[in-house]
Amino acid sequence: MSGIKGKVVAITGASSGIGEETALLLAERGARLVLGARRADRLADLVARIEQAGGTAVHTRTDVTRREDMHALVALARDRFDRLDVLVNNAGAGPISPLDDLRVDEWDEMVDVNIKGVLHGIGAALPVFRAQGTGHFVTTASTAAFRIVPTMAVYAGTKFAVRAICEGLRQEAGHALRVTTVSPGPVDTAFAEASTNEQVRKQITQTRDQIAIPPIAVARAIAFAIEQPAEVDVSEIVVRPTAQS
Repeated sequence: MSGIKGKVVAITGASSGIGEETALLLAERGARLVLGARRADRLADLVARIEQAGGTAVHTRTDVTRREDMHALVALARDRFDRLDVLVNNAGAGPISPLDDLRVDEWDEMVDVNIKGVLHGIGAALPVFRAQGTGHFVTTASTAAFRIVPTMAVYAGTKFAVRAICEGLRQEAGHALRVTTVSPGPVDTAFAEASTNEQVRKQITQTRDQIAIPPIAVARAIAFAIEQPAEVDVSEIVVRPTAQS
């Protein structure tokens, strides 16, 4: 199967930012969507918008740190649409700060969401993809997975891990499954709000206001990978502001 129309696509972190824009774009192109995020009220509003525009979508509250939530998201896809073609592992956490701040709970959050959340998605979807003989993992990483800068040690570490896991998955996937990692640079989202360090939050906000790309740019990259023919695996996409150093 190639293209996007008719594909069943599950998206985590779908209630805002990159996830929301990806849902809207894929719905416009004919995908059937299964949306997950922790903010169920925002998901309900998004589903209503998609349906009003003639698209098809369902949703369930999803915390990617809970294995059972990821299994429920995949089960919803199968219950409603009899299959799952694509899992977009998009949920992420980024409360970045200098290591000297010792915000250990925030380190745990990034590990739990950014690494374990991706693994929980793989654990839920991989058996389904194997049984179907087809499937596509798309995972949102970051340009922080390529370059470490001060204050982003833990966040970058989680994104390095995501790239490693996805590359290992790609090598093990065989000829039938596809694996794509999309690594955005600064994006015009509420990412800065996660930081509890005021100085860091101001720095992120300033960078965002100066050079950030809109989340639809990342959504288009995700759509590009999905729409390729089944024998074409776009393994990695980096999409960043032209002005990013």
